[in-house]
Amino acid sequence: MSLKARITEDMKTAMKAKEAGKLAAIRLLLAAVKQKEVDERVELDDAAVAAVIEKLVKQRKDSVTQYEAANRQDLADVEKAEIAILAAYLPEKMGNDEIAAAVAAAVAETGAKGPADMGKLMAVLKPALAGKADMAEVSKLVKAALAG
Repeated sequence: MSLKARITEDMKTAMKAKEAGKLAAIRLLLAAVKQKEVDERVELDDAAVAAVIEKLVKQRKDSVTQYEAANRQDLADVEKAEIAILAAYLPEKMGNDEIAAAVAAAVAETGAKGPADMGKLMAVLKPALAGKADMAEVSKLVKAALAG
């Protein structure tokens, strides 16, 4: 079953169980997926759906930071609940050791030598690690690998 189909089934389940919070988050996700499909005129695969989910989770995390800075814990809690619902659809995250191994393999594959080769290295890593690893963490490890 594709990720999109699983999300649709979960929406139906949430409707039947009258889980308003979960239903709202899932509808928001499906709307974002549909918008991306309409904009690009393509049917999204699981990797593209995961990218949409990651974007929504990142937006929610930014919102939580803003709400907590403004002492609006009630709104921050709503965003945190949405993060938990959305994150359930993301693939298992890789550990730092696995990411470091992927970076080392990519350095060996591309022959990257210095900071100027970071773009070339990230171009190889991004498709392989998208959805499986925090790309900010990957970027840090790439910088460390190229500096040392």
